[in-house]
Amino acid sequence: METYESKRSIEILLVEDNPGDVRLTQEALSESKVTNTLHVAQDGVEAMAFLNGEPPFENRKLPDIVLLDLNLPRKSGMEVLADMKADDILDQIPVVILTTSRADEDVLRSYKLHANCYVNKPVDFNEFMNVIKALDGFWLSVVTLPQKE
Repeated sequence: METYESKRSIEILLVEDNPGDVRLTQEALSESKVTNTLHVAQDGVEAMAFLNGEPPFENRKLPDIVLLDLNLPRKSGMEVLADMKADDILDQIPVVILTTSRADEDVLRSYKLHANCYVNKPVDFNEFMNVIKALDGFWLSVVTLPQKE
């Protein structure tokens, strides 16, 4: 059994089109006690290319967890979530919806599509940092993530 200290690096895919939110997420995760590698996709099409190992992502490691915004250009976060959960390889990857949407229909649809949790992105800097640190503390330190095949 792996101990906390012997665990491998956690691969995170952040699907986010807002450069400010990407920067804040990077900053918050850099303080993590868990070694992680953060990959960023700026839209849903790029996210699916990354997840499927398509050019230019042929050598990527499959992420252990995906942090997914819903409001994305080219392909929405809902479409990415639906595509992931319909794929026999990608469906095992935990997906955390991290979005500004507070719409009840988005929450319900996300869970119907098997999102693992739905988190509202605060607009306040300190609150945003606290949310990312809480996600880090739970998903990267407490939860046992599925082993990749």
